[in-house]
Amino acid sequence: MKNTPHSFHIPVMGTSFTIDTPLKVAKYGITSAISIIDDDLVEKMRGHYCKLYNRSYEFITEKTLDHRAERIRKYLNLMNGLVEDKFLELKYAEFGENGEIDKYFEMLPDDSGLKQKYLEMIRTRSNADRYVMQEQLRRKIVKGAVDVNIMTKLDKINYDNKKQQLPVEYNDALAALRGFAKSELESTVVLSAGVNPSLYAYMGNFKDFYPDSSGSFKKRIALKVSDYRSALIQGMYLAKRGLWVSEYRIESGLNCGGHAFATEGYLLGPILEEFKVKRNELIQKTFAICKAALEKKDMVCPEQPFSLDIIAQGGVGDASEHNLLLDHYEVDGVGWGTPFLLVPEATNVDIDTMNILTKATEKDLYLSEKSPLGVPMNSVRGNSKDLERQKLISKNRPGSSCPKKYLALNREFTEKSICTASRQYQDLKIKELNNKGLKGREYTTALESIEAKECLCAGLAASALVLNNINTKSDGSAVSVCPGPNLAYFSRVVSLREMVKHIYGKTNIIASDSRPHVFIKEAMLYVTYLKDELLKATGTEEVKKLRYFKSFKENLLQGINYYKQLFAETNVISQSIQQAFKRELNRLESEIISLSTPEPLAI
Repeated sequence: MKNTPHSFHIPVMGTSFTIDTPLKVAKYGITSAISIIDDDLVEKMRGHYCKLYNRSYEFITEKTLDHRAERIRKYLNLMNGLVEDKFLELKYAEFGENGEIDKYFEMLPDDSGLKQKYLEMIRTRSNADRYVMQEQLRRKIVKGAVDVNIMTKLDKINYDNKKQQLPVEYNDALAALRGFAKSELESTVVLSAGVNPSLYAYMGNFKDFYPDSSGSFKKRIALKVSDYRSALIQGMYLAKRGLWVSEYRIESGLNCGGHAFATEGYLLGPILEEFKVKRNELIQKTFAICKAALEKKDMVCPEQPFSLDIIAQGGVGDASEHNLLLDHYEVDGVGWGTPFLLVPEATNVDIDTMNILTKATEKDLYLSEKSPLGVPMNSVRGNSKDLERQKLISKNRPGSSCPKKYLALNREFTEKSICTASRQYQDLKIKELNNKGLKGREYTTALESIEAKECLCAGLAASALVLNNINTKSDGSAVSVCPGPNLAYFSRVVSLREMVKHIYGKTNIIASDSRPHVFIKEAMLYVTYLKDELLKATGTEEVKKLRYFKSFKENLLQGINYYKQLFAETNVISQSIQQAFKRELNRLESEIISLSTPEPLAI
């Protein structure tokens, strides 16, 4: 995380929870990310903030051909301007107890040179010397970045007013990218949820993604990846087009918020170890390809490789874990997502949802089937969107009216894509199910899977609308929320200052001492996931699936063995928890070994 005074950032959460987070935290030097999936929400938030800050505003109607890109571009420009205004206001504020500029320095980590200079200034008795030092401090502070996130697979085809299909550049993901690319932001686009060749190729149309004469980028590219192999493949793919990936974000497959993309049993520690060992290889291989591509395009390229950051995130919960990632794995930054849902100064969480989150226990947090993408999604029991969905089912009217259609990607029954959470799709799917003649538990399980799909477009957008008193008439006010399992150990609303102090080990906001270490918790989640998948399996499973189970089990055991060796050979965790850690590893190892993977039936 270059050019930032902090070693953590706030990743994107849902569509609305961090939709305006940069406006709240960037002035303190904290980087965060905005989801630009939902241009309807983006436009509503732009109207809200233009009114709040007395800025001119003209609604961008959907009848405008490039409305999606324009809505996103104008919102990002607004955020950029407002963040700069707030930062300058802080920068030139008076120093003094509880002042905004003092808050900036107080939240910095203790090993920050800037923090040390601030403390030296506080201790200085001479008013003249103090004034000089204050002016020096003002010149050195920087604001956090306003990053954006695009889920690459959310790339719905769009149509004009005459229902004619528009060219591919008007697809959702490409239009969102265009909005960011044409904005005034100098920041990073984080691409998540897989590869989209059309999107990757389209990035080459915008000069801001290429280096300038000094070798710097106005717009940086970050990829969220699950392992080293994926990073290398995608990095080289983009490098062939002269596009440099400035950042790789490695996120735990299951110990995270939002969608859970389970790996084949690969655990975070071994994955980060491979990045650490092969970091230079990743840089050299991708840079050689990128340099050749830039030269072929007659573009500027330095002789030395561009900078590259490795970021880790998912389930980190205290300073010791934070520092372990920074010190042992040599990552450049750590993402803290779910805990910030309990920080009203940073995120948008309505009061009712906040009450649910603060009371949530391990049993309340689970992997759901709610996502129309067909990918497991972390959720918390009792959220209002779930209750709304269940109420519709009880009325024998399952499914959503599908007001936004961002996840309308299914063509199973229709020529034009529809969403699996829509009433139209679920009616058709249930009719198909009824014709299969299934009975008992087999029928019930299939029906529950169909009806589990939820309107995330409306649900994930609702919290910001409710909290800011923005009209929810078209989409409803029921809220979907998707915290990671780590939420179970954070049980109260805290201030931004408290959360930052917790991250840096200056205080502890976790009341319970039962929280497992981040590596142990992830391993536990993977074992539970494998057990659940094995319960669903039958002897007729295809060979590919059976190989998956076997590979999953082997990789888990290799991961457990890696941790055993790591803690035997190093002091990366404190002596006080080493014995408990070893006991948990042995227990998990025994549990994994005891699991029986299915074999193909003899023919």
